Amino acid sequence: MTLLASSRVSVFLATAKADEARVFYRDTLGLTMTEDNPYGLVFDLEGAELRLSKVAGFTPFPWTVLDWHVQDIAATMKALAAKGVEFTRFDGIDHDADGIWTTPDGKARIAWFRDPDDNVLSVSQRS
Repeated sequence: MTLLASSRVSVFLATAKADEARVFYRDTLGLTMTEDNPYGLVFDLEGAELRLSKVAGFTPFPWTVLDWHVQDIAATMKALAAKGVEFTRFDGIDHDADGIWTTPDGKARIAWFRDPDDNVLSVSQRS
């Protein structure tokens, strides 16, 4: 038996700005919203689900909480920027001119951005 290996996954994040989060995840990022109830917003992540718990307030983690693996990071960044997404640069990380960091082994290229609640999100192209 594979205990949990074949079970669907839910990812939980918090939002104190549900109206802004709804627009950001649904309209800006293009995720399909499957539910909006008094407790949270739910989006489909291709077989997994993202649940944004509605909270009065919280302190977001300073590290990446959600990453999307993409085929073409430059094209994805361009499309997101056209929707108003601003990419984040971190001190101590050597980003290229477009804001992309390449891992030391060269196997991944990553760019970060934030949602309306300041959760750190990213897109990555992996080889």
